Order: sequence, then structure tokens, then C-alpha cells
Amino acid sequence: MAYSKVYKDAKAALDGVLRDGMTIMAGGFGLCGIPENLILALRDSGVRNLTVISNNAGVDDFGLGLLLKTRQIRKMVSSYVGENKEFERQYLSGELELEFNPQGTLAERIRAGGAGIYGFYTKTGAGTLVAEGKEQRVVDGETYILETGLTADLAIVKAWRGDTEGNLVYRKTARNFNPMMATAGRVTVAEVEELVEAGTLDPDHIHTPGIFVQRIVQGTNYVKPIEQRTVRKRAEA
Repeated sequence: MAYSKVYKDAKAALDGVLRDGMTIMAGGFGLCGIPENLILALRDSGVRNLTVISNNAGVDDFGLGLLLKTRQIRKMVSSYVGENKEFERQYLSGELELEFNPQGTLAERIRAGGAGIYGFYTKTGAGTLVAEGKEQRVVDGETYILETGLTADLAIVKAWRGDTEGNLVYRKTARNFNPMMATAGRVTVAEVEELVEAGTLDPDHIHTPGIFVQRIVQGTNYVKPIEQRTVRKRAEA
């Protein structure tokens, strides 16, 4: 029987992959494009002492914030923590380790890891706390710091459409962090809003080739909350 990448649900897609103390990359930007189903399955699995690489940690009651609430995360490698009070509380009380990164640096560290690049030199963070403990080099009078690539035991990503071979297409802001994380996980599990047969997607529109994806699942019951809801006041009648 031919090997299938398709799993019946998020729990099944993570079966046999999870273990305590592992490093997990989680795609998305804010609450946009996050793997909602896979995060819930992670919570329900009870796996602990996780190092999670993600741009942010969701909010208090959604996204990765759910894993903070259950104390399943030991360390976050992130660039933004401003919307999560539990994240702030755990970090300031010493309960949670945090490796803070400028946002562009975090994205490039993940891309480098997925491309097999050990590290790169950047001016971002030179002369600040970000540079502490890192190799520095002066080139043409400018100071650069060495940032190393990032990889993970598991990458969980969310796409708009995917096919049974694992080819993925993202929509708009959901394309942030998901494509490069898909390349940087030793195992990559994708959840999609629409799962189609191989050959359905236009090859020119595929963002993540299926060679990077080992498992795929059709997501369900998406909430897609708005992180910061702002509306204009209605004009007076």
C-alpha cells in the first residue's frame, strides 16, 4: 500500500512524534495563520518542558497561550510578547525562559536553519543587549553580530490549501513564518483549511513544496479571532 501523508485529525498527526523536552516551531503571526488544531492537540497530549520557537505566544486564552496556561512550555524563542499577560507574568517571575530576537533576525535564523546555513552576520542588535555573548565582527567600520540558524524537532504550520502530497498554499499574513518553519523542522506537520487531491493546485502558486511536509491534516472548527479589534466610529446621521 502506498504511503499516505494524510491523517484523520490533529491528534493522529502528532502521534508518535511528541516527547517531553523537544523543540517545536509554531507558524503564524499574532493570531493569524496559527495551527489552531495542532496547538489544541499539543495541549491535550500533556507533553511538557517544551522549547517553542514562534514569533509570539498567542494571547492568554488562545493559540500558544493555552500551552503557557498549562505550563507545558519551558522556554520561548520569540520576538513579540506584548499581547499575553501570562507570558509576561511567567517571564518576570522566572518561571519561563525567554530568548528574545528582533523580528527580522528571528525570521532569518529560521530560514537559515531550514537552508542548512550555520549562521549569518547582521548589524541588527549590535551595541545592544541583543549582542551580549555573541561573536562580533567589524567590517568596513560597521559592527556585525553572529546569529545562528534555528531548527526544531517538530514544525507545526497552518496553510489555506494543501494537497495529499503536502504541497501548501498560504493566504496573505498567514504566510508569515509558516513557509520557512516548514523547511526547518525535522518533522513538519501541516494543517490546512482545504485539503485537495494531488495535481489540483497550480504548481506556480505553491509556497511550500510537499517534500518538506511529512504529515498533513484537514483542520476543523477554526475560530480565527481578531487580536486587536479596531473600528471607525459611525458618521453622525
